[in-house]
Amino acid sequence: MQVSMDWIDHRLVQALQVDGRATQLELSKQVKLSQPATAERMRKLEDAGVITGYSARVDATKLGKDVTAFVGVSIEHPKYFEQFAKKVLGLEEVLECHRVAGADSYLLKVKTATTGTLDALLVETLRTIPGVTRTNTTIVLSSVKEETRVHVAKALLDEGGAR
Repeated sequence: MQVSMDWIDHRLVQALQVDGRATQLELSKQVKLSQPATAERMRKLEDAGVITGYSARVDATKLGKDVTAFVGVSIEHPKYFEQFAKKVLGLEEVLECHRVAGADSYLLKVKTATTGTLDALLVETLRTIPGVTRTNTTIVLSSVKEETRVHVAKALLDEGGAR
């Protein structure tokens, strides 16, 4: 469900995506509001679920996670979806899990230390989950772009822009 937002909300969301550590005072200058008004806007955006949290972006290789892979998972019947989703939520190697249309039921983005730990994740964990019939793995050799920001149309950032 889309939330009603004005240009100030859009500009605030964009600014926080660029720099999640910006102070409320810095943000208030960017959106041309007082600090208390900016804090209230942020609280409302959090309450509405537009802002879902704050985190730091890290270099996974510096944390010993050298292998990135995308894993397509086929599930034999929808009755297994809930059980599969619950299991995946507990797997620290899985960064993203999406139920998809097409040949696979789910698409996972995973990061592991080595190809050996990736193999163990596939064979000892994912393929043992009830309902899983097949996995299809693509290993990333290099990444051209990894983005976390959701871009806001320029028209929505301008004062008086569309709502």
